[in-house]
Amino acid sequence: MGDPVTKKENSSSNSLELFSCPKTYFGELVQKGFSHRKIQSAPFIESYLVNMLSHYLDSRNLFESQYANEAGQKNPQTLAEMYLIAQNSENGVKKELLRKLGDRTLYISGFFGDSLQRKIVDIDYYAEIGGAAYASLAHCTREDTLSKVYTTFSKRFLDFVEVLAYISNHSLVKSDQSILRLYERYMSTGSSSAREKLEEMGVLSLPHDQVKLGKQG
Repeated sequence: MGDPVTKKENSSSNSLELFSCPKTYFGELVQKGFSHRKIQSAPFIESYLVNMLSHYLDSRNLFESQYANEAGQKNPQTLAEMYLIAQNSENGVKKELLRKLGDRTLYISGFFGDSLQRKIVDIDYYAEIGGAAYASLAHCTREDTLSKVYTTFSKRFLDFVEVLAYISNHSLVKSDQSILRLYERYMSTGSSSAREKLEEMGVLSLPHDQVKLGKQG
């Protein structure tokens, strides 16, 4: 059994590294995740996952506004709607929506997989629509390395879910399901108490008059 003081010091050191140099912190975890799950990888795959994890370190990037973009256009309310809108958009918007859809479904599947298993819309649905998004994205991406990344994610979506699940269980990132439950409660009921808690967490910051109730599929 390790010395309690040493454990505390290690935890503090890891916390400092997470917030001062998240890419270094996640880089080590991604490598450990691939090794532990015995999944083959490549440097450009690892780099993409590290950047994605660093991006979602701010939970507001995961639960961003689904109501209106800067041009005043209504953003998609469900994953299926997001996919359909992407397919009918001009190339720049299409790629942005498909990337967000793929990354979001992959991250949620890895970090909130246990919660998804208890829902009608489960992890298999996320894998299906996330894999389809990455496949479509690969076809409309000219940059060869990125295209290979998206193709790999499309074909091996659940492998990377396993890697992210490992990272979720071994990192200091809060993957507490209460965040997801609070968000779903707020989206379905408009609960003021749920909203206040989400605002405290920094997840929700929209003015009330901009919010339209909906349900994220």
